[in-house]
Amino acid sequence: MESKDPKEIYLQCITPFKIESFSLLLKTKVEKYESDVFEAGGHKWSLCLYPNGNTKGKGKDFVSLYLQIENTSNLPHRWEVNAKFKLFVFYQINNKYLTVQESDGLVKRFHEMTTEWGFDQLLSHETLNDASNGYLVKDCCVFGAEIFVIEPTGKWELLSMVKKPANGSLTWKIEDFSKLDKSSYLSKAFTAEAEVEPLLSFVVNFGSSRRFRRIDVSPKGNAEAKGDSLSVFLELVDGGKLPPKKTVWAECKLRVLDQRHDKHVEKTISRWLTSSNHTRGFRKFMPLGDLHEVSKGYVLNDTLIVEAEILTLSVSKLFS
Repeated sequence: MESKDPKEIYLQCITPFKIESFSLLLKTKVEKYESDVFEAGGHKWSLCLYPNGNTKGKGKDFVSLYLQIENTSNLPHRWEVNAKFKLFVFYQINNKYLTVQESDGLVKRFHEMTTEWGFDQLLSHETLNDASNGYLVKDCCVFGAEIFVIEPTGKWELLSMVKKPANGSLTWKIEDFSKLDKSSYLSKAFTAEAEVEPLLSFVVNFGSSRRFRRIDVSPKGNAEAKGDSLSVFLELVDGGKLPPKKTVWAECKLRVLDQRHDKHVEKTISRWLTSSNHTRGFRKFMPLGDLHEVSKGYVLNDTLIVEAEILTLSVSKLFS
């Protein structure tokens, strides 16, 4: 998933494309007629008119009109130009324009494979030839275009959802477990490396400064789980320094290893982390009674083993 920063928009209303003796143009049976080249938003354009309709599309019994980008050989490799545009027919009786544009109003992407956009059915011949409609007066009609060329400011953002990033796991051996006397303990920090092809390869940053993940364990429980359950959380280090609207997605498995029977206790969190909520997990991860039951094997040789495994991670990177 990618997004671009605010854009500069150029508006250009071209000089109308006027055709006299339109009926004679129809009789020539010309397939299409291209206007002279004009400039809008730093690019060259022309109008491509099919007086008898574009039969390769759905233009039969209609006038077809398209906006076409010109001088593409002078554009860089893999060029693209994004634009919104309206095509129009002049309503000569009331001195107004009939404007035609896509109902979705989406920006159109002009590129090497698609150099023109427009309408197979701009105006029906029946409507055009009806003098009361005012589009064809004294065998004269006028077409034109209004173009908004949209150029990026040069900054854009790439958001990637990375599955099972490299080094995205941590095994934490907590020794002398019976001697722990604090309410909670934090593991060392660890990074998850994500490779996003073909654009970049980098260590996950979660924004402008480097941030790490670590495990938070409360041996005797946290809050309402105190004295009842082992609490286990995943923390985004420096998460409180995230920008106000910045979010980081993490899907992670947290587990306590059964060192005797491989019947591990495992739970999955799937959450967006924010500056105000950058620690997620489970207050009631597992009962303390089960944890300390020797036969279950969770604490062996006075050592508890806790693991975190990142399954999916959001990675964002700004480019200029």
